[in-house]
Amino acid sequence: MVLEMDERQAVVEAGPVRLDKALVAAFPDVSRSRLQDLVREGHVRRDGHTVRDPSQKVGAGAVLAVTIPEAAPAEPMGETLALVVAYEDDDLIVIDKPAGLVVHPAPGHEAGTLVNGLIAHCGESLSGIGGVRRPGIVHRLDKDTSGLMVVAKNDRAHKGLTRQFADHGRVGPLERAYLAFAWGVPEPRTGTIDANLARSQRNREKIAVVRAEEGRHAVTHYRVEAPLGSEASLLRCRLETGRTHQIRVHLSHRGHPLLGDAVYGGAFKTKAARLSETARAALDALGRQALHATLLGFAHPRTGEHLRFESPLPPEMTALAAALAAGA
Repeated sequence: MVLEMDERQAVVEAGPVRLDKALVAAFPDVSRSRLQDLVREGHVRRDGHTVRDPSQKVGAGAVLAVTIPEAAPAEPMGETLALVVAYEDDDLIVIDKPAGLVVHPAPGHEAGTLVNGLIAHCGESLSGIGGVRRPGIVHRLDKDTSGLMVVAKNDRAHKGLTRQFADHGRVGPLERAYLAFAWGVPEPRTGTIDANLARSQRNREKIAVVRAEEGRHAVTHYRVEAPLGSEASLLRCRLETGRTHQIRVHLSHRGHPLLGDAVYGGAFKTKAARLSETARAALDALGRQALHATLLGFAHPRTGEHLRFESPLPPEMTALAAALAAGA
C-alpha cells in the first residue's frame, strides 16, 4: 500500500525552543506525541537537514519542514477477545481492562494484546494515527494494572483526547484516579509526591527517582481512604503527570510500595509474613501490584460532552481488602 504524504513548512518565530514545542506551535492540529514520532522517524528537517532529536533546540528564523505520512493501517492481526466495554460510539471506546492484558504488541507480546482485540472489535474504524503498533492508543496501563482506558476510533478523536491527556487535567476536563493498596500508612494522610523520574541507570527495565534537574517532572496526589488491617492502607491517587510506573515508583520512594509489586516493593516481601494466613493467600492469589484505574473522565472530542466512568475494584482486590481488614 502506498501512503500519501502531507508536506508542511513553518518558520520558528521565537527561540531558542525545543524542536517538538516549536512543531506543536506551528502545527497545532497534530499531537505532540505524533510530532515527536515523526522527528524520530526522520520526517522532520531543519533548514534542509534531517533532525531526529525532539529535544534539540532551534532558534528564531529556523525553517522547519515536516512530512506527515497518511495514518498507516494497523499491522497486528485482529483477535477476538472478551473485552469489557464501558462505553462506545463512533469516535471512541472505553475499556475496563483486566490485569494481565498487555495494551499493545511488543517484543514477547506479539499477539493477545488489547490492540489485537480492538482491531477485531472495531474493524476499519480504528485510528492509525497512534502508530502502526498502537492504533488508537491515547494512554496505557501497565500489563498488571487493571481499570479504565479510552481508545480513539478515528484521527479527530485521537488528536482531541491526546491534547487532554497532555494537559493531565491541570486546566482541562481530564479526570483520572487510581485505587492502590500500599504497605503502611503514608503521613500526612493527604499529600503530594513531587519527584522527577527517569530510566534507572542500574536496571533499564525500571524507573527511578532522580534529582530535580534530571529526568521528567512527575507529580502524584494521594489520599488515604482507609487502613487495611495493621500493615496496609487503601489509597486514592490522582496523577498530575503521566509517567511510566509513576504511582508505583513514587509510593515506593516514600516508603509505601504497592502490595504485590515485585519490581518496586521487593524489600517489603518480609512484611507479608506479618499478615494473617488468609491475607497472605489473598495476596498470593492477586499475583500482581495492587493498583486499579477506578475513575476516568474527559470531554468528548467531538461533542464536548463531559463523560465520566467508574470501575469498582476487581474481585481479587476486593477479596484482598476483606482479608487484610479481617486480620487486623
